[in-house]
Parts: sequence; structure tokens; C-alpha cells
Amino acid sequence: MSYPSRDEILAYSKGWVASFLNFLPGLGSGYLYQRRWKPYFLTIAATTSWFALGFFLQGDSEPAKVEQIIGVSGLFFISIITVIEANLAFQKAIKKINTEKEKIKPSKKKGWFK
Repeated sequence: MSYPSRDEILAYSKGWVASFLNFLPGLGSGYLYQRRWKPYFLTIAATTSWFALGFFLQGDSEPAKVEQIIGVSGLFFISIITVIEANLAFQKAIKKINTEKEKIKPSKKKGWFK
């Protein structure tokens, strides 16, 4: 029994599902769907860092509307970047799998028994 390669897993997943899961919660859950652990943990680290930065810069004061918009727009930016990256990785894996399939095409045998 052979296990599928990393590119096969990525290519056989649905690209729109991974993009949607990365966008909606904004925490990189599309990477879990694609079984891509490094980008998932980098997204979690970026999101956690963004929350920590906002928490420490805010101090004890109540955040103003502008600060709230900046915080939400930062999370939106992270989610957009992960959507684009997940979609590009999916398309790259599809191309790689298709080129590998073209290389492996069997040659046509000539003769009585094909």
C-alpha cells in the first residue's frame, strides 16, 4: 500500500474549500484541511502576535474606533494573504500532478495483443 504524496493530497483537496476556511475564521483552518502544518502554525503565530501587539499597545485604556478598525483590518489582511497562498499552492500542486501524469503515460504497444 502506497501513501499519497504531499502534492497528491493537496491536489485532490478542493481549492475553494481551503480558501473559504482560511477566509471565514481567519485562523488558517484551510491549512488543516489541506494538511499543511507549517503554514497553519505560522498563521496562528501571526494572529496571536497581532492580538498580543494590540493588547500591549492598548494598555489599560478602552480602544478607540480607529484602533478597533486597525485591529480588525489586520486580521482581515492575514486572512486574505492565507486565502491567496492556499489557492496558489493548490494550483501549483495541480500543475505538478498533471505534469507527472503526462510523463508516466504508457506507450502504445504495437502487435497482435495490445
